[in-house]
Amino acid sequence: MTIKNTISEIWYTRCPVPTPVGLAVQLGFLEEAFAKEGVKLNSIIDSKDRAIRSSHFDHHLNYSFRHGGNVPPIRARSEGNPTRLVGITWTDEFQAIITLPGSGIKTTKDLVGRRFGIARRPPGIVDFMAATALKGLVSALSLEGLSHKQVEIVDIALTDSVLDGREGPQLYGLRNRQAYGAEIAALLRGEVDAIYVKGTGGIAVANLIAAHTVVEFGFHPDPRIRINSGSPRVLTVDERLAEDRPDLVARLIETLHRASDWAEAHPDDVRRFVAREVGASEEVVASANGPDLHKHLGLGLEPELVAAIGHYKDFLYEWGFLERDFDINAWVDRRPWDGIDVRAVA
Repeated sequence: MTIKNTISEIWYTRCPVPTPVGLAVQLGFLEEAFAKEGVKLNSIIDSKDRAIRSSHFDHHLNYSFRHGGNVPPIRARSEGNPTRLVGITWTDEFQAIITLPGSGIKTTKDLVGRRFGIARRPPGIVDFMAATALKGLVSALSLEGLSHKQVEIVDIALTDSVLDGREGPQLYGLRNRQAYGAEIAALLRGEVDAIYVKGTGGIAVANLIAAHTVVEFGFHPDPRIRINSGSPRVLTVDERLAEDRPDLVARLIETLHRASDWAEAHPDDVRRFVAREVGASEEVVASANGPDLHKHLGLGLEPELVAAIGHYKDFLYEWGFLERDFDINAWVDRRPWDGIDVRAVA
């Protein structure tokens, strides 16, 4: 029996955000492609087993792949977890610093000396939302030549892990809790003066409280300003899958290109599919991701994309979110791309 015949199932996961993996799953492309190889796909994030779901964050499962926010896989790599970076997707999204209309904070310069709230989860899984908010704050302040040292950073303590709260009456039948609930509560109680929000969740809560946008930079022309946990997002595979079945990794990449090509030809359907993926209305998706979302669901490993991940990796290390530093280029595995003619993918 050959190695090729020994893999009967693969674990996969994706974040509830716009990704070609999410599209490929909804379209049935991934299931179809892997079924032809005799491989069953199992969803990590939908598992009832907490130990399996944790692989969404630490990438510990053999024969698995992940597409989504970059902080957990970067952290996993820094801890020595044997993974490979095989693709990058850059889909810009709404990013902003918001406050209440009566706060007196009109512009970024008004943040000096004010309280900026950052939700902090208990130790364990890397606190990717705290990292995201910090990078958002640093990016926003840099536009005015300001430093984070000129702002009072206030921790908003959370008691639950990101793995908790996946079920129960507090969800009211939904898949996930509304993003930024704790931050908005702290803002309304007057415990903080401003917070960072992003994506469809950020748009929704800003609309809910009629917030004042201090600064919005999710579509800023300088990519270093936009770089954050979701910009860009990464496709990673574990080492055993990369080494034992590089053909399946290549098939994965080909299938995602098929989904990306489909997206470019179906802008209205993309908005509908992404709305289902993120649990938001199509109106919110259009506002959060812009009118050209369908053109930004591709996959690549171009040097500028790798450099963007390296830039954010350096930020995470500087701010203490990583176990140790590592060489971003040593993480990249371009072998699955060899021989793939993306133009021929149909």
